[in-house]
Amino acid sequence: MFAAVDLGSNSFRLHIGRHDGETMRIIKSARDPIRLGSGLDSKGNLTAAAMDSAVESLARFNSILSTYPLNAVRVVATNTMRIAKNASAFLPRAEAAIGYPIEIISGEEEGRLIYLGVASALPSNERRLVLDIGGGSTELILGTGTEIEVVESFSIGTVPQTNGFFADGNIDAAAFDAAILSARSRFEDAAPQYREKSWTNAYGSSGTIRAIADAIARNGIGDGAELTLKSLEAMKRRLIQFGHASRIDLAGMKADRATSITGGLATLIGIMQELGIRSMKPVEAGLRMGVLWDLQLRATRRDRRELSVRDFLQRFHADESRADRAAYIAATMFALLKPNDDAYARLLYWSALLHEIGLSVSHSGYHKHGAYMIENADLSGFTTREQRTMGRFVLAQKGNLRKIGDSLADADFAKAVVALRLAVTLMHARIDVTPDAVRIKMKNRIELEVPRVWAESHPTVSYWISKEPEAWSEVGIDFSVRLT
Repeated sequence: MFAAVDLGSNSFRLHIGRHDGETMRIIKSARDPIRLGSGLDSKGNLTAAAMDSAVESLARFNSILSTYPLNAVRVVATNTMRIAKNASAFLPRAEAAIGYPIEIISGEEEGRLIYLGVASALPSNERRLVLDIGGGSTELILGTGTEIEVVESFSIGTVPQTNGFFADGNIDAAAFDAAILSARSRFEDAAPQYREKSWTNAYGSSGTIRAIADAIARNGIGDGAELTLKSLEAMKRRLIQFGHASRIDLAGMKADRATSITGGLATLIGIMQELGIRSMKPVEAGLRMGVLWDLQLRATRRDRRELSVRDFLQRFHADESRADRAAYIAATMFALLKPNDDAYARLLYWSALLHEIGLSVSHSGYHKHGAYMIENADLSGFTTREQRTMGRFVLAQKGNLRKIGDSLADADFAKAVVALRLAVTLMHARIDVTPDAVRIKMKNRIELEVPRVWAESHPTVSYWISKEPEAWSEVGIDFSVRLT
């Protein structure tokens, strides 16, 4: 049983699901419309009131999660947490309330998960366009079956569009036209690759699109059951007739939806006009379902992150045989160091695979280039926090250790750094490392014992290992080496 929690700009939402062998069955859902995106002040910081509201909501979700026997939980935060300047300061408090780590995911990762959720609900291998209009961002994904071809995230959503064009609640034709034109301008450059000729069907996965479609169907607006431009224009005219957000009265539309529906509708009309979309189908799947399926895939060892790393290696023409050898040695060393848990094990393995990626930029300081590339690349499946950790591992693979600062205070992080530095040295020497050939332990100090034959057969091993005590002493850690 898995749980997915989505900390969106409009609402916090939760799905608990169980994989029944064929599909993901949702057994519990919850929604809290806290409007986090509207809680940013003029400086881009979350206000105290917004943070208090978020913590209260997360605590309620925690009480729900605690009643189920869950195998894995993933909590993802989207645009508002991406852009909030004080997000990192708020994160520990939020994580304490929900009881799980919170991953602030990139727009591209959000798009990948959205598509994964939609594809799980559509068994066809058709080529499709998926659109998700969220509170703070909009994702466009083009793919065939389960494979994504293009994914982009745009910094436009219901919150900024509503606040920017309908801030006082007044709804008139001029405001709508301005909001639609603004939306079109955001998608103008990207439009050619998403034109209708390149896909069979377009799907809308967000709650905003489903709410608009539901209102059109229930109130007999325009074409009724279909999301066409004719229907959307008729919906626009109906909202203009209401004149103010507080007077919106449509069957099936919740009051909390009515406050942001104008910005969402204007954005949807703008996108459909600019991309030439004649009709769209709302689909009851998206980010949370995608997170659940991603957890299921990880549980069955079909981790998207592994594919991302391999793709990255190939894209920059890294030597995969050297990468595999370094990763194996690093994993072996890390296991010998007996970490407290396996939280860093996979990240270390992937870091070792990518440790030479920076060579595609320059042989000088390749570890610095590699660290930057890993931290800033769009690596599907990875969170910003995971990429930052991997970047720091790669940065620490050689040279002084002062550059990774306080990270070494985490004992398991320090053990991973030891493992990677030794793995790089032994990989270069082409030494076949087996668990019984090396003795290494790290508590208050690092103690390493290696076969004397290594040093005799590979002089560079002696040289590089002799440099390690000096590097570690600079950060206050003793390192002793003994040949056996």
